[in-house]
Amino acid sequence: MGQQHRKVIKRRRRKDYLKRKKELAKTNEVLSKKSDKPAAKKAAKKAAKKVAKKAAKKVAAPAAEEAPAETPVEETAPATEESAE
Repeated sequence: MGQQHRKVIKRRRRKDYLKRKKELAKTNEVLSKKSDKPAAKKAAKKAAKKVAKKAAKKVAAPAAEEAPAETPVEETAPATEESAE
């Protein structure tokens, strides 16, 4: 008879424990949702900035390679005009 009684007590204690744990999880979930929103927005902004920087570098890199090639051509053209005069 004593063993049956312990079984009932254990069930009740476990039920109470799970109830407390569930309530605690709900309160933590509410708190985390409030604090996660700004953090998530910041992370999204950082990711967007990184993507924009990479895209800008890709666009700037080919332009930078072409720009020096054009500059010497322009410098040599006036030099030939001066020698022709």
